[in-house]
Amino acid sequence: MDFSQSYFELFGLAEGFEVDVKALSSRFQQLQKTLHPDRFVNATEHERRISLQQAAQVNSAFQTLKDPLARARYLLELKGLVVDDEQATIRDIDFLEQQIDLREELAAIRDSADPHGSLLSFMTQIEQTVKACVEQLKRNFAAADGATLQQSQMIVHQLQFLYRLRQEAETLEEELL
Repeated sequence: MDFSQSYFELFGLAEGFEVDVKALSSRFQQLQKTLHPDRFVNATEHERRISLQQAAQVNSAFQTLKDPLARARYLLELKGLVVDDEQATIRDIDFLEQQIDLREELAAIRDSADPHGSLLSFMTQIEQTVKACVEQLKRNFAAADGATLQQSQMIVHQLQFLYRLRQEAETLEEELL
């Protein structure tokens, strides 16, 4: 296995935002069978170390490519664009206001008349927004010009926030149970 390969090359996939999840999972299982450290128990220390590194790279690649947010970040990195979390929030006032509103809405759920119903509605809203962001990323990466890649950086920031907010909502859900 070549450590300089991109994650897409490693899995034999075309580089792009849309990924065939079945092909990705199938290739992951094949690579795991071949590279799993248990297969190298009787190998030399060097071979065991290489096996561990390869298995770790395969795991990292799989986790990155299966998740839309991680995949978008990775694609932007391949294109030489870095996602700077702090600067994005500072530059996009509308996004900052949206973050504040959503955080306030989540905080108010605990004291609402129907916390479970309010939380369910909130989580549905977050999931719909995540899906809309993912759809926009599909379109942007398909176009792959400079302007849409810049816009994709902002969408990645929004997704990161939404993922964290979803996690906080799930934590609140566990507390309410």
